[in-house]
Amino acid sequence: MMVRLQKVIAASGVASRRTAEAMIREGRVTVNGKVVRVLGTCIDPSKDHVKLDGRHVQPAEPEVFVFLHKPPGYVTTMDDPQGRPTVADLVPKVKVRVFPVGRLDYDTEGLLLLTNNGKVAQACVHPRYHVPKTYLVKVSGVCTDEEIRNLEAGVDLDDGVTAPATVRKSGKAKVNSWLELTIHEGRKHQIKRMLEALGHRVVRIKRIRFGPIELGDLPVGASRFATDAEANALRAVVHRTAERRIVRGPVKSSDLQSSRPAGDTVPPRVRQTKVPAKRNSRGPGPKARPAPSSARPPGRVVKSKGRPRTRKG
Repeated sequence: MMVRLQKVIAASGVASRRTAEAMIREGRVTVNGKVVRVLGTCIDPSKDHVKLDGRHVQPAEPEVFVFLHKPPGYVTTMDDPQGRPTVADLVPKVKVRVFPVGRLDYDTEGLLLLTNNGKVAQACVHPRYHVPKTYLVKVSGVCTDEEIRNLEAGVDLDDGVTAPATVRKSGKAKVNSWLELTIHEGRKHQIKRMLEALGHRVVRIKRIRFGPIELGDLPVGASRFATDAEANALRAVVHRTAERRIVRGPVKSSDLQSSRPAGDTVPPRVRQTKVPAKRNSRGPGPKARPAPSSARPPGRVVKSKGRPRTRKG
């Protein structure tokens, strides 16, 4: 794949793209032994050799996003010391190391993302960023409307109350029922514990949606690489979480300061001043108390409107 030269240099971590452009114009970059000064020159990072000031520029690893329809009976890890089947047995062999984003329980099936992009992985799994995960859940019995409202409001578990969930009925049988449940937390066995707290045993769990990605009609045990649109949607999660980090939490003085007119950078706390008391030309009123005698050294001269006089200690 052909990529612009300044983008290859920036992706390697040597410099920013703008600095890389300046380096190219200065004649410090060579491609296959030839100096390149033209911006926009495209190269193939897998074939062409790029040097900056005579040193090789190592191309960055290509980003890889793999979607897997995990079947039950597989551990969500790339290596299991107990020798159980892992999701690594199901994904295609790639040149870069990928790892699962989050995890699905041993007996849970559905959509699993594997990538080598650590920022995307962190943004997708951290509960602070509220990336939704949607599951189809088969439970014993029929959930009442009141129980669904309890799920939506939050269920009190032994490790605290769960965050509000989005729940809707997806199907109904004689003895079992299906729910479509969306959460953004990732507690251990969270869905099972939420429903068991309401008296329903979980029979089956299938994840059908993870952030901007949907399972679709991907067969059980099959995997595929993300399309360009899907990869861009995952990268966009990182940008949204960065914005959320800026605005999350209670309003602080710095947040209030950012909403002030341009040039007004004084924090609100500094701007709060007390109105000075009015001076009385006749001196202090009858309620004014003189300082303790111990605070006045003997013989100190006290100024008044008249002539100076000496107060004896």
